[in-house]
Parts: sequence; C-alpha cells; structure tokens
Amino acid sequence: MSQDLKDPARRSLLKGIGAVAAAGTTATLLPGCGRRVHSGNLGFAEIPHTLDAQHHLPEGYRADILLRWGDPLTTDAGKFAPTALSAQEQRQRFGYNNDFIAFMPLPGEAGGAAGDSTRGLLCVNHEYTQPHLMFPGYDDEYAATRGVSAEHVAIEQEACGHSIVEVEKTAKGWRPVVDSPFNRRITLHTTMDIIGPAAGDPRLQTAADPSGTRVLGTVGNCAGGKTPWGTVLIAEEGFGGAFQGDPGAIADPVERLNHAAFAIAPHNRNWGDHDRRFDIGIEPREPNRFGWMVEIDPYDPHSRPRKLTSLGRFQHEGFTLVCKPHQPAVAYGGDDDEDQFVYRFVSAENYRPGNDTRNRNLLAAGVLYVARFSDDGTGAWLPLVFGEGPLTPQNGFRNQADVLIDARRAAALVGATPMDRPEDVETNPVNDCTYVMLTKNKSRTAGETNAANPRPRNVAGHVLEIVPPGEDGNRDHTSNDFRWYTFLLGGNPNAEDPRERGAYGEEVIGAVSPHGWLANPDNVAFDPGGNMWIATDGCERFGFHDGLWAMATEGEFRAAPRHFFGCPRGAEACGPEFTPDGTTLFISVQHPADGGRSTFDRPMHRWPDYDPALPPRPAVLAIRREDGGVVGS
Repeated sequence: MSQDLKDPARRSLLKGIGAVAAAGTTATLLPGCGRRVHSGNLGFAEIPHTLDAQHHLPEGYRADILLRWGDPLTTDAGKFAPTALSAQEQRQRFGYNNDFIAFMPLPGEAGGAAGDSTRGLLCVNHEYTQPHLMFPGYDDEYAATRGVSAEHVAIEQEACGHSIVEVEKTAKGWRPVVDSPFNRRITLHTTMDIIGPAAGDPRLQTAADPSGTRVLGTVGNCAGGKTPWGTVLIAEEGFGGAFQGDPGAIADPVERLNHAAFAIAPHNRNWGDHDRRFDIGIEPREPNRFGWMVEIDPYDPHSRPRKLTSLGRFQHEGFTLVCKPHQPAVAYGGDDDEDQFVYRFVSAENYRPGNDTRNRNLLAAGVLYVARFSDDGTGAWLPLVFGEGPLTPQNGFRNQADVLIDARRAAALVGATPMDRPEDVETNPVNDCTYVMLTKNKSRTAGETNAANPRPRNVAGHVLEIVPPGEDGNRDHTSNDFRWYTFLLGGNPNAEDPRERGAYGEEVIGAVSPHGWLANPDNVAFDPGGNMWIATDGCERFGFHDGLWAMATEGEFRAAPRHFFGCPRGAEACGPEFTPDGTTLFISVQHPADGGRSTFDRPMHRWPDYDPALPPRPAVLAIRREDGGVVGS
C-alpha cells in the first residue's frame, strides 16, 4: 500500500466511493473489466500541466490545423474575412465551436478498401455560437446575447449544426478537399424529418408544420456516435438557450414546466426577435422539436437528416452504439445536466450485418431505458414505456410520445439515479464494457451522496464502468441487469480537501505523475488497442489547461492517466477520434480565448492563426507521430 493510502482521510474516501462487491472490497479497487494481466504503459512522453496561448503535444508528435471556423468548403467562398461575413457566406464555410468528430472512411485513390485511414469524411458538430468572439462591437458575453442584430443572428444560425468535409492525408499532412461533392453544411435551416413514436404528435405540431413530422434545423450539437450502417448520430444538447420567453406565461401547464426544465427564459439570447419560432410566446411547441438525436447519412449529400424520437428528448450529450450480429442494436447516452440520468436504447429488431437498408430503421423503434445504480454495485435498466409503472395518465402521460418528450420526468418517476452531470457514455470495443463520464455536480449536498455519486460538491468529476453480464468481448448489452464500478475520481490525488481528492485505483497511485491527474472528464474515445482517451472541460479551475489524457483500462496501469494534449487558454478539448489504423487522432479545440473580458476586439489571444486581423478561431487538429507510428504507442 502506498503512503498515500495510509492516510485515514484517504482510506475513508476510498471506502465510500465504490459499490461493495460480494467479497466486501470497494469497487474502486476491484478489476471490473480490467483483467489482472500484465500490460505495458502508453509510450509517449507526458506533457506538463500548463496554461498559455499555445496547444501542447508530446515530443515526437505534430498537429496539422485541419479546419478552422470560416474555412471555405467551396472555392466560391474565398478568403475568410470575419468583419465582412454574411449568412450566405457562412453557409459555405466550416461552422463555429466544433465538437464531436466522426471519421467516415472513403476508398483511397488506388481503390483502397473500406476502413481506409488516409481519406474520409470528417463529420463535425458545431455546438453553439459566441457573438462576442465572432463579431466586433460587443463589450462582453452578456452584451452579445441581448440586442444582437438580425444579420448577426442569421450568421450564427448558419454557423451552428454540423459540417461534413472530405479530408485526405498527403505527404505534407492532412488537408480538406475543397469542392468535394461530399462537402455539406447542416444548419438551423436544413429540413429534417421527425420519425419514431412521437412523430406527428400534437405536441410537435406548429403553425409552420401542422403535421408534426418536419422541422427546420438542429442546434446545441455536442457529442454523437457512428453506426455500422454508415450514418452519423449527432446530439441536441443545450437547445433551451436558443429560445426566449417566459415559461410562466404559457397557458398549457405541461409545456410551462417542460420549458422551464430546459432553462428557457426571457433573458436568453434574442434570436426570437428576428426568427419568431424561437419565441415561445409565439410558438410554444417549437422547443419540443429539439432535444433529440439526429441521424445523418454523410455519404449521400442529398439525404435528409432524421430526428429519432425513439431515443428520447433531453439534453443529449450523445448516443454511441453496440451492434452485434443478429442481436438488437444497443445505444448508450447521457443527459448533460446536474442530477440527470444515464440512458440505454434497445432496438425492436436485430442488427443484420451487410443489410444496411434494413438496419437504417433500427433506431426508429425499440425501448428506451434509464439506469438505476444501487449501492451494492449492482444496477438495473428501467424501461420507459407508457402504461408501465407510474407512466400513466394519472401522472400526466397521454401516450408514448409524452413519455419520450418528457423523458426526464419519466426517468425520475421510475426511480432512476440522478447523476453528477452525465456526458459521454461509450463502450470499449476491446473489453466490451461501457464507461460513463460524469463531469461534475457542484449542487450535490452531503446528504444526497450515494455510492455511484460519492462526493458532495463534486467539482472534479469521475468515471463509472458498467459491466454487462458475460465475458470480455462477449457481453450481453441487452440484459437489464449489470454491475458497476468506480473507474476513477477526477482531481489531484494529493489535494487537501477530500472532496477534490482524486483516486485512480490502489495499484496505480504511484504511477500517476504530478501532471497525469485530470479533472472534469467530458468526452471519451478508445484507440484500436482499447486504451481510453479522456477529453476534459474544467481544468482551468485547477490552474492548468484542458486537454486529453490517455490510460489503460486493464492490467497494472489501469486507470493511470498520462497527459497527452493541452489546449490554448480558454479552450476545451472535444470529440477525440482515431483513424481505423490508429495513426491519426483528430481533436476539436472549442472556444479558444474564452473567459474574463475577452472579446473579438480585445481577445485573450488569437490562436490558432495569431494574425492581428483574425479573432481566435475554434479548430480541428489532426495529430500524428512524426515517425508515422500509432498514436500513443
């Protein structure tokens, strides 16, 4: 036992943070999905914690700045000039605040097979806009939410959504293919179909769409997922901030509570002044058409995106899939807010490899479940089905559409466990276990803690490991029972305040360097070897940059983070994504130079161009080893 574990306060913390297994040992110290086998640690030279206007990588790595806000997707767009930007121009350019990334391979020049790692479609979310950093003339962030001009609102709406861009690896590095027929912007003015159990319900009907089956656009696009049938799933997370108005003035009591739950308020950004559908006083049902997962076919630039009501409506961080031959497709996701829930969807039909036409309907019908984490280390998936348990007319549910539109309320009624802000939820393809990023929960009190959320005022976040029945690589994700373990607690292992003290497992305490610990886990990805890569959002509170940390999920270095990438000041890292061969890692750098009094006219810094004529710009980086090897090895 390390000297650190001899500290009584630390022993007390570790006793309280994991579910107790039958043997009586705390779950944090159990292997979970981590087999007790020898494994080598990751091979890169760890970078230090720091905080400046640069991005940072280990020695022997390089980063191509692949796509920045305003970069043209067509030759007609020309050179980026932010002070002369129009909505029409923005429609032809890479969007703002890039987040989730999906690399969708294309065959190489010589006719390479599927899974090619040198040419593909980069599918990138654009979560939200920041007028005070995009346009001149705003004194601060608040000023840029009130009284914004119609012209600027129109540009913002075209900068949201999603970009599909063909990219290729050349002798000089990665570059976008301008004028590729695949290049496409999906914005708040893109027509989308609404499908699934809630499609056509009166609560989704508006004056513009009395059918309740067609909607313009998507917003708040945070994380996402990929399907084996070649589509991309993108989330609608913070959609409430796009709407203005007083929920208390809405006549319908159901919608009054619904809108208030998603922070729709009179002081929100003033899009509704110029686009009336974003004013709930004029169109009270329009918010119900947002908060879904959206499915996009990036290979067909003429296809229409689909909002999948079967996956429920809440602040989706994303949904990621597990698809095993001749079994139902399973999708996992989280509701990105404090005291919200972890969800699972199980399709009604089975996944059939090679039958993409049939598979494209798998996410249209099935059962949405929500997780209950018991203190004994067991867990259960609770179905959200109209007529079952409390989901009845007596509790205000008319039908399954109501259950899905008000998934948060349904989840609370069936007894799901409120969590410390669930963000990315993803399954490791090597050990077949699922990992939940819990970013933080500053509102949880000491009396509200439980084994799965053990810290009051959880400012550093933690990661849980869900273990379905079965063996590594062959687990039953359709089972309604699971075991769970605390994989790690974010924070400094040597922090004086036990509420901020990190825990990375008994065996690896000594393996975590002074720069290896992390806080506020947000997005997660797995490399081809099954190593976990965590992107963070909130480390600046602890005095250093957000970035990317890598670690093994089994063996002696299980849950021992190593610091790989650091963002420029004011930014967070998002959407880590590997090429199939693992030799390139794409990552989003979102909202650089955000914070304090930083504005377009007086920016904190001007990453990544450092050009006095340009503001700081969110960007996607393509990271590679200089010797061409596998990233992280």
